[in-house]
Amino acid sequence: MRGHPAALAPAWGALVISLEHRFYGLSIPAGGLEMAQLRFLSSRLALADVVSAHLALSRLFNISSSSPWICFGGSYAGSLAAWARLKFPHLIFASVASSAPVRAVLDFSEYNDIVLHSLGQKCLSFSRAETVAQLRSTEPQLSGVGDRQWLYQTCTEFGFYVTCENPRCPFSQLPALPSQLDLCEQVFGLSALSVAQAVAQTNSYYGGQTPGANKVLFVNGDTDPWHVLSVTQALGSSESTLLIRTGSHCLDMAPERPSDSPSLRLGRQNIFQQLQTWLKLAKESQIKGEV
Repeated sequence: MRGHPAALAPAWGALVISLEHRFYGLSIPAGGLEMAQLRFLSSRLALADVVSAHLALSRLFNISSSSPWICFGGSYAGSLAAWARLKFPHLIFASVASSAPVRAVLDFSEYNDIVLHSLGQKCLSFSRAETVAQLRSTEPQLSGVGDRQWLYQTCTEFGFYVTCENPRCPFSQLPALPSQLDLCEQVFGLSALSVAQAVAQTNSYYGGQTPGANKVLFVNGDTDPWHVLSVTQALGSSESTLLIRTGSHCLDMAPERPSDSPSLRLGRQNIFQQLQTWLKLAKESQIKGEV
């Protein structure tokens, strides 16, 4: 594994394990991507897989039950990392959630507000007919890996539809919310009402931007459009937050480079220090338990 999380492991003699999400990559079931199979694709079942992996790997590597497990993830995987700590605190000691959009939202018009100020206008060649045809395909693709699966999760859990209907939006207003929701109907037969209800249920189940999990460090960059759906201000002692100036999406997870900005270097130092503090608490608890 490459990246900053893996680079932290030697400091604590940690074992690094990477899990692949069900229905993505090589973890597509024998039945493929038909609707009958996709009903088993959800964040809740992905978290159940984390629990199963925790138990199986603990037996395989003879890991002590007192050894702390720390989850790392970026973007949607960052949300899963935070939710793993929230739902299974007896198994997951702490989490680092990078660029994690923990609040599901149907109309994500705020995305373009951040893009306008950080990136500026750019054009993209786009064909809706080609997009619908690609999303209807149930065959796994080597390019655009996970397009159909991710659309399904937006239709059944998250929304996240980037629109430009705000009068201040400087880009094309063609990606309106109704056209985005039409994809759920055209590809999966899911109504706009069911999508809206699914988004509300997701926030109710996980808590949105107030998940209430402790020992979770939310890391974001202020030029990343997704940071508005994450946790950027600590709510009491429950969560810890870190906002990296000029940081982009999941930038802190990338391997270290000589060209890294001072704010990114400082952010990574803060991540290390926070984990060091939490692991010290874990060690002290183990010592007390042995007395």
